[in-house]
Amino acid sequence: MARPNIARTIFQDTAAFPHKTALIEGARTVAYRELAQTAGRLAAELARRGVRPLDRVAFLCADSIDYVLLSLAILSLDAAIVPISPGLMSDECEALLDHLDVAHFLADEAVAPDPAAGEPFRTPDLERTFRFASFSSRRPEPAGYAELHPAFIRFSSGTTGTSKGVVLSHETIHARTEAANAGLKITRDDVVGWVLSMSFHFVVTILLFLRKGATIVLCGDPLPQALVTALQAHPLTVLYASPIHYRLLSETATLEPSAFRALRLAVSTAIQLPEAIARRFYERFGHSLTEAYGIIEVGLPFIHAPAAGAYDGRLGQPLPAYEIRLDDGEVQIRGPGLFDAYFSPWQTRTDIAPDGWFRTGDLGEIAPDGELRLLGRRKAVINFSGMKIFPQEVEAVLDRFPGVAESLVYGEPHPEFGQLPQAKLVLRPNTSPLDIRAIRAFCRTHLAPHKIPKAFEIVAALPKTASGKIRRA
Repeated sequence: MARPNIARTIFQDTAAFPHKTALIEGARTVAYRELAQTAGRLAAELARRGVRPLDRVAFLCADSIDYVLLSLAILSLDAAIVPISPGLMSDECEALLDHLDVAHFLADEAVAPDPAAGEPFRTPDLERTFRFASFSSRRPEPAGYAELHPAFIRFSSGTTGTSKGVVLSHETIHARTEAANAGLKITRDDVVGWVLSMSFHFVVTILLFLRKGATIVLCGDPLPQALVTALQAHPLTVLYASPIHYRLLSETATLEPSAFRALRLAVSTAIQLPEAIARRFYERFGHSLTEAYGIIEVGLPFIHAPAAGAYDGRLGQPLPAYEIRLDDGEVQIRGPGLFDAYFSPWQTRTDIAPDGWFRTGDLGEIAPDGELRLLGRRKAVINFSGMKIFPQEVEAVLDRFPGVAESLVYGEPHPEFGQLPQAKLVLRPNTSPLDIRAIRAFCRTHLAPHKIPKAFEIVAALPKTASGKIRRA
């Protein structure tokens, strides 16, 4: 019996309505039959170029219909996607390709760090021009990798703060999308407005929307005008966005409440929803925001819709498929669709969560009615508008700048972006005053823009533990 494949499931589940529109991007539309047929042709071309089942394919592409088509093509071959953010610099990208030992790299020339790397990959089915490169494996596959049937490997710090890839199997994605839809209730009648980065948000959203036969309207750039135009041109029933997007909409003077005439669900995700933004949106348009709390290792266990305008920081109760508990204040979650493994160093789900409970790294409290309120993060990972920043990675760059002896990168709370990266620097003896413009320019050549500290502070020394390690708050 064939194992589940999320791309083939989408094609099978939507075959009954072949002419229903699946994707809209400006004037370009793709119906569900075309979605399956085009992904099939692209899969054949990828197979001709050497993509095989279980291969890890690093995929870098601007958010677009092409992103969705190629993702489905890769998945349909039973290969695993390694999403690469367009914001990564060339050295960051190379390190990630090596760390996850990818077999192929498919990159959109428009956003690739090196747009000339690899052979041209261009077909009439795509609007964008890509480059394709293959590599020889440098390390043996981890024991049990093939048996997991991996579909995605998402770069993440994991529970220990050590860089690794979160492995999600096709079976896990099936379970996650089913569990999440108990809260989202997506059907083929929905028209979803999409503005988030597909590199960070895809598995429990785009794949779920397609699986349920919804229409997805891509309306990312330029913001907020593209989203305003989509609201005016299409009867959007679902918005899936971050708090920043809802603030921009609330500040758009020309946008009338009538633009939300068909809206049944406005989901806020990526970072915790600030009360001021939620209240302003409700006052302007008469719609409450629904907060979604997602974790790459878990899925989407919380989808909380408070009473009209009533926001008190709670995430509500978990969706029916999930359980929560606290251990020394740390939130733990158990349910379907937990990640399958960390790729490097290789650790299976059983290794990390032998009793089925995943430690989120979030601190929280559970009210008597079972609702969860988050209080902060146990880990040092910085959450900037839903994009994770690993302090040690930024510190490694700062420490290479002439005159810097050591550095500490941390997150400063921000009401809209979640956290802003900040840096404390200790200078070497007899160093001239630091040129902030020069160190920013240095960072821009080695780090994605969102990882560059927004402020630098010169200090005499950094706090240390008894063993000499930097003490992080």
